Amino acid sequence: MATIEDVAKLAGLSRTTVSRVINDQPYVTDEKKSRILQAMKELGYVPNSSARRLRSQKTETIAVLLPRLRNPFFGNLIEAMEEKASEWGYQVIVCQTHDSKQKELDYLQLLKTKQVDGVVMASVINDWCDIEPYLESGPIVLCNEYKEEAQVSMIHMDQRRAAYESTSHLIDQGCKQIAYVSGGHESHAAYERKLGFTQALQDHAIPFHSEMIIDWALDVSDGQKVFHYLTKHFPEVDGIFTGSDEVAAGIIYEASESEWEIPADIAVVGFDNQMISLLMVPSITTVEQPVREMAEKTIEVLCSQIIHKSQRNDQRFVYDHELLVRNSTKRKKLSLQ
Repeated sequence: MATIEDVAKLAGLSRTTVSRVINDQPYVTDEKKSRILQAMKELGYVPNSSARRLRSQKTETIAVLLPRLRNPFFGNLIEAMEEKASEWGYQVIVCQTHDSKQKELDYLQLLKTKQVDGVVMASVINDWCDIEPYLESGPIVLCNEYKEEAQVSMIHMDQRRAAYESTSHLIDQGCKQIAYVSGGHESHAAYERKLGFTQALQDHAIPFHSEMIIDWALDVSDGQKVFHYLTKHFPEVDGIFTGSDEVAAGIIYEASESEWEIPADIAVVGFDNQMISLLMVPSITTVEQPVREMAEKTIEVLCSQIIHKSQRNDQRFVYDHELLVRNSTKRKKLSLQ
């Protein structure tokens, strides 16, 4: 295996000059650089990237913390982040917290121990006061999540507005007993959705029933359970706003199996515009988030902060949603604008 000394000997230059070219340092003429690159090619020499990163004190790696990758939203988010990070010369490692406070802190240790250059948090489990000390070790950017007290850059959608519009749509379709369904950890994003949901009920003089708030539904199987729970305890339910297309699909499937009609008996709204929302019969009305735009902006902001340490780290980018109205809620013929 060729060494840096072999390259220097073949090029007829010093080891120091070869090292400068490998590390893209100045003060090397184009003629010498050409000789060194040619020698590297002839010898099949590949620089030790680990050693190079050690000298530069950079890992060229970003950690992305998220609750679970099986959620299609996070899968799409990671894919877009990896593509954008590659353009900046960075690689991405995925850290699933499974809504565990301890796991979240364990992964943040990667920043403290200099194993990553920066962290994206797509969910936040711990109190911000427990996360803030890690900022001394490197930049942290929030994506899809936000904390009012956090002095970091945040990239997210207006969750409250999305939930408000979705709930108002159900009301416009004639729903009067509407359930709210979310999953697992009560993130700030979920909290904002709940505020939008309750505000829409209030503004339309629709009764709010705290018993019709469900916070444990994550997937299709949970959606099936949600249908049976609601129809057993609240047989008058006629509208459901969910935070997941998968949950919405489970509700619709089980409703059909139980000979309930969608949307005549229950109108259902999903979230994230996943492929399953189009494949279901009826197709699912859903909220589309600008996933790629948020992912790319997140990487752009984080990499800029890593490279330019003095750059602002408290920027906020808020994106709009789109409510895609489909057959799971179409009780009334939509008027043409």
